[in-house]
Amino acid sequence: MRMKNSVTAFIPSAIRNSRHKAVSSPQPHNRPQKFALFSSTTSTTTPSDKEIMVTFPNVGKNVMELPPRMRFAPSPTGSLHVGGARTALYNWLVAKRGQLDDGDKAAFIIRVEDTDEARSTRESEESVLADLTWLGLTWDEGPNMDGEVGPYRQSERKDMYQVVANKLLREGKAYRCFCTKEDLDAQRAKQEAEGIPARYDGTWRDADPELIQQKLDEGAEYTVRFKVPPGARVVIDDAVRGTVSWDADSTVGDFILLRSNGVPVYNFCVAVDDASMGITTVIRAEEHLTNTLRQGLVLDALDAPRPRYAHCSLILGEDKQKLSKRHGATSCNQFRLDGFLPDAMINYLSLLGWNDGTPDEIYSREELIDLFHVDRIVKSPSVFDMDKLKWVNSQHLKMMKVEDVKGLVKDQMIMLDVLSEEGAETKEGDDFITSATCIAKQMMETTQDAASNAKAVLGYSLPATYDDLLSSASDDHKDARQMIKNGNFYTVSKRLLEAYDKKELPLPDPTDPMAVFYEQLQNNGKQLIVEDNDTGGNAYSYAPAYKAFMKQTAKDCSVKGKCLFHPVRLAMTGSMSGQDVTKQLSLLSMAESLVGNQLLKTELVVPLETRMEYLRKFVDTIPEEFRGKKDVVPEAKAASSADKGNKKEPTSSKTSADDKSNDEISYDGPPVTALDIRVGYIKKVWEHEEADKLYCEEIDVGEDEPRQIASGLRPYLTPDQIVDRKVLVLCNLKTRKLVGFPSHGMVLCASNSDHSEVRLVSPPVDAKIGERVTIPGFNFDDGDNSAPFAENKVGKKKVFEKIAPFLTTSEYGVPMFLGKPLMTSAGVCTSPIVDGSVS
Repeated sequence: MRMKNSVTAFIPSAIRNSRHKAVSSPQPHNRPQKFALFSSTTSTTTPSDKEIMVTFPNVGKNVMELPPRMRFAPSPTGSLHVGGARTALYNWLVAKRGQLDDGDKAAFIIRVEDTDEARSTRESEESVLADLTWLGLTWDEGPNMDGEVGPYRQSERKDMYQVVANKLLREGKAYRCFCTKEDLDAQRAKQEAEGIPARYDGTWRDADPELIQQKLDEGAEYTVRFKVPPGARVVIDDAVRGTVSWDADSTVGDFILLRSNGVPVYNFCVAVDDASMGITTVIRAEEHLTNTLRQGLVLDALDAPRPRYAHCSLILGEDKQKLSKRHGATSCNQFRLDGFLPDAMINYLSLLGWNDGTPDEIYSREELIDLFHVDRIVKSPSVFDMDKLKWVNSQHLKMMKVEDVKGLVKDQMIMLDVLSEEGAETKEGDDFITSATCIAKQMMETTQDAASNAKAVLGYSLPATYDDLLSSASDDHKDARQMIKNGNFYTVSKRLLEAYDKKELPLPDPTDPMAVFYEQLQNNGKQLIVEDNDTGGNAYSYAPAYKAFMKQTAKDCSVKGKCLFHPVRLAMTGSMSGQDVTKQLSLLSMAESLVGNQLLKTELVVPLETRMEYLRKFVDTIPEEFRGKKDVVPEAKAASSADKGNKKEPTSSKTSADDKSNDEISYDGPPVTALDIRVGYIKKVWEHEEADKLYCEEIDVGEDEPRQIASGLRPYLTPDQIVDRKVLVLCNLKTRKLVGFPSHGMVLCASNSDHSEVRLVSPPVDAKIGERVTIPGFNFDDGDNSAPFAENKVGKKKVFEKIAPFLTTSEYGVPMFLGKPLMTSAGVCTSPIVDGSVS
């Protein structure tokens, strides 16, 4: 029994010869075999032995009231790029939401549009499908699957296109055109000479039937053209662009459906496929908008309802030009290789043209399925921002457990040739990967960062001599030069070398090198540590011994704070910045073991013994004037003294004064006025249900509604020590979810050098809630020039991260920036932490 609105025809083999020749009306075969489009049946018979039935399931129905059947239709001519991935995602989200409401009546369909035989390859198809699989955009119907509306490659649907073309021919909605290439070239030349748009002039549109039959009898080649109805106008209500209309007769003329070789053209295939597959909504890029005219005309001629259309704006590069290879990585496979997470890619791609009306930016798949709606796709083009993508990726990484991330880090270790595949499979290799993941967990933006960071930790970049340091253009070395001039580096390095030579320098336990990465629990269990400032082990292990040694070194060398820790870091790791030194040296210890077993490349690792020899030689090249602690006088201050007649002024011996001077000389970061630090009042505090180190706080910062902010104060303070307190709040941070809790801002705290003690920074009791904190010497009243940066910019440019190293507390506990106090209208802010840092 035939389905309603079906199109049936017998396809003689003559129609599908290598050249499309005219034939007379086909005669039925004595034993026709029906081939229903909504069947997975295949046949070994020739096309001439088939009867093909094409059905349009949505005829007579309102597509807006049907369960969504969505399609993504890639052309297999290359890789899946960002634009195509976004299109696939939007269609997938609508289908998945529909499945929640309508079950399997809703579907996400992959349809391969491979009619471009010269460029389409099966390898490209497999690549695109692999990328969709990696993104988690699984399909319900598609290539190599049995489906009611298959097959799902256009190259396998040619018989169906012929059936529909024959139907249109019989109904007078299409006609055969016998114009040769020379005829068409002559028409085009004439139209150009007359200054009119080039379009087919309709020579064969109403040709004499006898002349047509004569051509058919001669076997002349022909194309099949669509007969555009006189005065036809196509109007669509695009979900993104609103009402769009075309004057079809004057815009396109009678366009080709089948070429002379029998190959159907793109727009004809798409229209037939959308109708026969029951597609309800088409979400695609705006570059396909003009195709809608031809597709709409064909659908109307077939009495098939048009799907709803949503044409998304293009994705642009940061130069506001269409995103392309010149902007860097754009293929999904490259993002996979670069260490991006599929969930983060899905999250970021969803934001390239859509929002849910809230400031939220981090979403899980489930949240996107629940929130996404076609009507919230925006019309304006989106700019692909690699920094933003990395930030989104970093947020997803932070929500994952080390155990879930380390497998991805392992792949990067192998790909970057840090570990051999054999080494990665050993117990030692697994410990190394776990430790490398832990040490980088809080800072990495991609899983590749963990592997790159491990390579940096294993290396040692201290120059051979002080002169080499002077000639280096590295920002890290510039900071090192200034630090060495203070004189502390020489003194501290000599003490480290002495302790190393005497075997007094605490080192990782070779029998338990991972101790520093594990927190000991009360039930004798342990859990991995990802916070950089926390270290593990028991009272007798490496980390506590190292801290005790540092305290003694501080006394021996008469230094403290960053005047101790910066020299130690440079001496031991070769860098001015990085993760906890004990964790770095523990990772180095594990690497040395792997090198010994030939599981990790020797050239990647600079062992501790070699480092100490390098350090010894470097220290010997430091000029005499930098071999003792000095009071450094800023150039500006020296010039001022000269202007006063070279009157000798007493020089302060306070460390904080030294630090202030040095910071003023070397600071070249963003303006401190970029930060919107306000006085806040904590109204309510409760424990986060899923994170044992987080408090959730409700804080009044002078806005219409209090903000909700999560802080990591739970290990340090009780709720009673926090609630009903005035605090400082960094307000221009975008809302981000911390273990599911939307946190909008950050409470500023002071901590000591090893971060074992953390306390709130307090404004004066009379400070006004909501007032902005200022700093003497910096203009906070210069209009737009001193206005806080937008939330997006603060996050994307890592403004706070660049300013934070210069936020300290004085010997009296006063929070300062470059030695100048944080102030409110009621006076100076304070903290109980002396010589500490603020973050």
